[in-house]
Amino acid sequence: MQQVIIVIHLIVVVALVGTILLQRSDAGALGGLGGSSGVSGFMTGRGQANMLTRSTAILAGIFFVTSLTLGVMASVNRGPTSIIDNAASRAPASQGGVLDQLKQLEQQPAAPQVPSTR
Repeated sequence: MQQVIIVIHLIVVVALVGTILLQRSDAGALGGLGGSSGVSGFMTGRGQANMLTRSTAILAGIFFVTSLTLGVMASVNRGPTSIIDNAASRAPASQGGVLDQLKQLEQQPAAPQVPSTR
């Protein structure tokens, strides 16, 4: 189920980017490629802008719904965790804590250091 929602989410993202780029802005964007340049086309400039605005709003709503759904689905499978429990489970029980390891190192006799000649 999660894979289906991810695919829908990706399709919505691509469509949302496309509709945003097609809208006319002060900077030009890709909106100049539409039928609003004086030539009679499929739609008038104002009707095209209304359609793009509505489709952007609808796609944005679907984007938010799929994002929230994916977030909820990801958190359902995750159990509560504690930093202390994680640290205790990672530490090997046979070696003890850091202080025990330091005491063991102090009790071991030091190996004689042999100088190396090169």
